Amino acid sequence: MKLARVALIAAAFVAAVAVCSPSATGEANGQERTALRIEIDGAIGPASAMQFEEALAVAAERNAEVFILQMDTPGGLVTSMREIIADILASPVPVIGYVAPAGGHAASAGTYILYATHVAAMAPGTNLGAATPIEMGGPLPSFPGGDDKNNAPEAGKDPKSPPAGDAMIAKATNDAVALIRSLAELRGRNADWGEKAVREAASLSANAALQERVVDFVARDTTELLQLADGRTVEIAGRKEVLATKGLPVETLEPGWLIRLLAVITDPNIAVILMLIGVYGLVFEFTSPGAVAPGVVGTICLLLGLYALNLLPISYAGLALMLLGIIFLVVEVFNPTVVLGLGGVAAFLLGAAMLLRIEGPGFEMSWAVIGTAAVLTLGLALVTGSYLWAARKNVPRVGAQAMQGLPAKVLDWEGGEGHVLARGERWRAKANEPIAVGDSVEVADVRGLVLTIRRRNARSDGARQ
Repeated sequence: MKLARVALIAAAFVAAVAVCSPSATGEANGQERTALRIEIDGAIGPASAMQFEEALAVAAERNAEVFILQMDTPGGLVTSMREIIADILASPVPVIGYVAPAGGHAASAGTYILYATHVAAMAPGTNLGAATPIEMGGPLPSFPGGDDKNNAPEAGKDPKSPPAGDAMIAKATNDAVALIRSLAELRGRNADWGEKAVREAASLSANAALQERVVDFVARDTTELLQLADGRTVEIAGRKEVLATKGLPVETLEPGWLIRLLAVITDPNIAVILMLIGVYGLVFEFTSPGAVAPGVVGTICLLLGLYALNLLPISYAGLALMLLGIIFLVVEVFNPTVVLGLGGVAAFLLGAAMLLRIEGPGFEMSWAVIGTAAVLTLGLALVTGSYLWAARKNVPRVGAQAMQGLPAKVLDWEGGEGHVLARGERWRAKANEPIAVGDSVEVADVRGLVLTIRRRNARSDGARQ
């Protein structure tokens, strides 16, 4: 029995050592090796940056072998693009940039992000480039050798010095060139073509990008993507790492509800509509206290609109003008004047035009939305003002003034005073003329709770005299 117990203990010990041995642990980890992927389909904005940051954190926590960033984007905001690039450069997990599906593109901000990834790939039938920064309200940067009459130097000025209006554009362009060249040098890609994409808005197809050393390879799908990426050496946090991606299972991380909501409300047009709903919801709540619903909905919409604008590169002067225009139109509703109404519309339109400092693909202000909102707001102010103006002209229907001229029935009378029945109520009354029970009288005036009455035929008798 003792020998049997010793044998069992020894067997258990050997099994425990086998389970905890490095080979067994490596095998277990090998079963958990995976490639995580997210898809960015649309403009690069605050929602895209948040989605990428959260997904990359999940990849690092799960020790994923590789992280695939699949893009089909027309570009977007510079601030969000730089956030994504900073996350890629600091990522402990290799990031593969993949422009897909066929027919997709990585224009503008997407080109910079693709240059920043550890491995860059494209699907057949895709393109990238057109990375010129565009300033809102300004012309496109002049191309080398371009014949632009608007950019001709003024008489008496140095032709080599740029016009004052182009100074900010040149500054933004040079900054973008420095960024894409630094990324190209970091990843060993074609820096000269990257500069050309910024200065001349050049674009490339997938095969042309491969020939120009802009991307590492062309892959039809993620399976081929992982096969071609296998064995490549990348630099992660200052150390060299060889990718082992062949045959890895791919798991797609879907964005949560918060990111989906953020993607909707960070559209500047939606944000402006939310703000309008919020302001007028509060106005209706203040004019009709106790309705509750307009106040609740208005407060939620206003906070969502302000939160969305806080994430966008807005001009606070433009936002202030929009709010001032709304205030003028609200005042116009309660105190109809032509000046406040026209001034409110003008302030609202000017503020909307100034709202975004930089115009990126997918984040343009729609003049159809702005014009419709301005027309509806002005229309509401005019309609409400017309009702108020008509109410001022109508005969009063409540209060003491509304009782003047009403017929009354004399209930009792003595010495110039008595009681009458008017509107179904018993009133004290007095008169400056003889009145008897049964006479046809009407209310001439109201002082406190006492009516002054007169004969109904008094005015007609006076007229006949």
